[in-house]
Amino acid sequence: MSETVAVIRASRPNFLVLAPLCVGLGVAVAWQQGEPPVILDTLLVFVGALLAHAAVNLLNEYEDFVSGLDLITTRTPFSGGSGALPEAPGAAKRVLAAAIGTLALVILIGLYFLWQRGLPMLVLGTAGVALVLTYTRWITRSPLLCLLAPGIGFGPVMILGTLVALGTKLDATAITVSVISLLLVSELLLINQIPDAEADRKIGRRHLVITLGTLAAARLVSALFAAGYAVLITGILAGWLPLPSILSLVTAPFALWLACKLPGAIDQPDALNVMLGINVAILLATLALLIVGLSL
Repeated sequence: MSETVAVIRASRPNFLVLAPLCVGLGVAVAWQQGEPPVILDTLLVFVGALLAHAAVNLLNEYEDFVSGLDLITTRTPFSGGSGALPEAPGAAKRVLAAAIGTLALVILIGLYFLWQRGLPMLVLGTAGVALVLTYTRWITRSPLLCLLAPGIGFGPVMILGTLVALGTKLDATAITVSVISLLLVSELLLINQIPDAEADRKIGRRHLVITLGTLAAARLVSALFAAGYAVLITGILAGWLPLPSILSLVTAPFALWLACKLPGAIDQPDALNVMLGINVAILLATLALLIVGLSL
């Protein structure tokens, strides 16, 4: 494998769809407010979000390789990293350089919006950069922070940051959408930690799958799903979300099925991999349907 291919793989391109979906939610809220955003600013926000997601993936891949975690992890299609650096160790420095380079571009885009929007952009932008830099090395040592950090990054930071960057207001709709994303993305990262728990424990990580055990983590996955849908329903009933947002509930029966089946699949790798794949589909479909509902 060439070093260039290794860098591309280390960015985990298959998973970069989550960032555009979260930005899409912010853009949909802006449209719902009746304030169509400037096209250039919208494109810059999408590019910045993609680069930020790639940066955290690249940095995670580099640090997991340096710590030795990559060498003891049993990879699945949805967890354990890309495996690029164990196959091409010589590409490690290029992956680190790519992480620094993408993050630098994110900061440049952020500085443009800081010039345009002022202090709110500084607060959200600084929080985003801090999450990218600290997630793998420090946040994964704190169970509660490790649970919430991904959701905060893709929820409040990315969605509210999109709205601030586009010059629109942070209203009840924006807050509701960001909380739904926070809960569902946190659930995604939690369930994906289940196959990696033993390897993570060996290098000193302390996420909730390790501290609570896999069965309790499976129950927490169900609770986060339930909380996400509860916020969605509450938002519709309270008038914070438009009625077409009810489209997002189409995925709820599948989430309920997954919640019921997950505890029995924890010790069955093949069955667990199926659950992880279905979980990704549920998350992405829910966010996409919410974008549609906000846009109608």
